[in-house]
Amino acid sequence: MPQGIHGVVLLDKPEGISSQTAVTIVKRAFDADKAGHTGTLDPMATGLLPVCLGEATKYSQDLLDADKTYLATIKFGEKTSTGDAEGEVIEVKEANFDVTDAYLLQEKLAEVALKFTGEIAQIPPMYSALKRDGKPLYEYARAGETLEREARMITIHSLKWVDVSWPVAQLEVSCSKGTYVRTLAEDIGDYLGAGAHLIGLRREKVGHLSLGHGVTLETVKNNHQDNNIKPEYLLPVDALVQDLNSLGLTNEEADRLRLGQRVPVSKAGSNEELMRIYRGTIESCNFMGTADWRKGVLHPRRLIAQAAAVTNLTN
Repeated sequence: MPQGIHGVVLLDKPEGISSQTAVTIVKRAFDADKAGHTGTLDPMATGLLPVCLGEATKYSQDLLDADKTYLATIKFGEKTSTGDAEGEVIEVKEANFDVTDAYLLQEKLAEVALKFTGEIAQIPPMYSALKRDGKPLYEYARAGETLEREARMITIHSLKWVDVSWPVAQLEVSCSKGTYVRTLAEDIGDYLGAGAHLIGLRREKVGHLSLGHGVTLETVKNNHQDNNIKPEYLLPVDALVQDLNSLGLTNEEADRLRLGQRVPVSKAGSNEELMRIYRGTIESCNFMGTADWRKGVLHPRRLIAQAAAVTNLTN
């Protein structure tokens, strides 16, 4: 491995700061050369923000494309200019059914879960970082302009009502990349005739990574102040690709792959797949990177800069 810091921090981002600000704080705490994240969280949102350091940044794009799980807190009866609590209330509405009827409310929410699960069309919000003519949509929105946006197909894998105390409800959302939970909340509100906006959002999972292993920004800052150079929460680079099957190579095979050559390798199963690759056994922790296995041959996909043991820190 090159000299420096290489690994991933599963940060529990606090409310009130941008994802990039959080990344900068972690980068400075570790004095890392490179840092990036695996998908933006709005300043209002909290929860899992994997921060990739050093060679781990090579795998951040893969998790940008991964499925996500959120806990969304929705307030019904009000629509806002931004779709969340940061905007101004622009409309107050009542539901098109008797919300005091507990059985009917439960029935309607179950109907919502069925209606919005699966592949659905979603129009991106104006308050988003999507660009038009090189300019983010939120800049147009702040200037009072509303542009036509084409609907995009997204996938909602599951919806689960966690707690309902009308007009506030918590909804667990498992979804594909590109999903705007703010827009989902608004669409659900419109479907119920009540209007709605998001008053809280917490990301619980990114791909196979979960918030259960997350650390706070204060913990990271304290690590920096205490000069603790091997924190337990700095995970190795291959933590980002643990959802892939693994394969160990001989030194000769590893050297050939390192040179960008295709390497004939036999393995159990015949399915073509992306794999995480190690020099020697997996237990040796000599993670090399990822490679595509097709018809008995490994094709290098994304390799770290040098075949060496990936530990939490290298000096």
